Amino acid sequence: MNVLVTGGAGFLGSHVADALSEAGHRVVVFDRHPSPYLRRGQIGVTGDVLDEAALLSAARDCEALYHFAAVADIGETMKSPPHAIEVNVMGTVTALEVARKLGFRRFVLASSIYVYSNSGSFYRTSKLACERLVEDYRECFGLPFTILRFGSLYGPRADLSNTIHRLIWQALHEGRIEYEGTGSEVREYIHVLDGAAAAAEILGEEFENEIVHITGHEKMTSRAMIDMINEIAGRKLEVRLVADTTPGHYSQTPYNYNPRLGRKLIRKTFIDFGLGLLDLFQEIDHARAAREGTG
Repeated sequence: MNVLVTGGAGFLGSHVADALSEAGHRVVVFDRHPSPYLRRGQIGVTGDVLDEAALLSAARDCEALYHFAAVADIGETMKSPPHAIEVNVMGTVTALEVARKLGFRRFVLASSIYVYSNSGSFYRTSKLACERLVEDYRECFGLPFTILRFGSLYGPRADLSNTIHRLIWQALHEGRIEYEGTGSEVREYIHVLDGAAAAAEILGEEFENEIVHITGHEKMTSRAMIDMINEIAGRKLEVRLVADTTPGHYSQTPYNYNPRLGRKLIRKTFIDFGLGLLDLFQEIDHARAAREGTG
């Protein structure tokens, strides 16, 4: 199948593009910036998701659209709500219009388990609005969809807006960890490669017009996660917990709201959290060595 991935140069989107290529699909990567991860056989198109003509041109020969272009950082959405709503909501409308006009076989929306929460601020609200829009396009125009609600992702290609990436970066560059929270926060961390592989598996009929949860296999407190990072670093890090200055993050669970329920997709094979952390340590350390000319 020919598949267009918006936001395909980003952390999650680039891995999903790779997973789709590995599954045998022809992938068009659409993003505001050229993808540094573009692999052989993929087509890169630079453009803005709000530009319907550009998106329509890129999608012309495709049959499915994975919509991953969004302002995904909660802090960023709170700094500029109008920008976040424009990109997240109107960007989704633009992508839906393109998929409708071209008669796509599937529209796949990257959403979040934050839609279950009273937390998440403008990010949650925008994602919930996008989910409703996707369902409305199905009801009004017959556009088949799959909504993917992702949990807490980590792994290669992330930046400092990703919590685990930031903590490991601090460990390697500063010999310390500063975490905003109490340590009792609970997350279901999932390696981005596992999340991407699951996302590439949902084009079958069994996932048509379904909402799918893609999260980790077990719950873990932020304190336990920090202890694992410290152990990998040789237990020599200064650990400091500070008050969370970004309102909107949930503590124990996001599930205190009641949107439409979804299915949970659990893969039989997955990347162990400890091994995933170790791999991320190596990636960040190699990047540092390359910058310093020692690697």
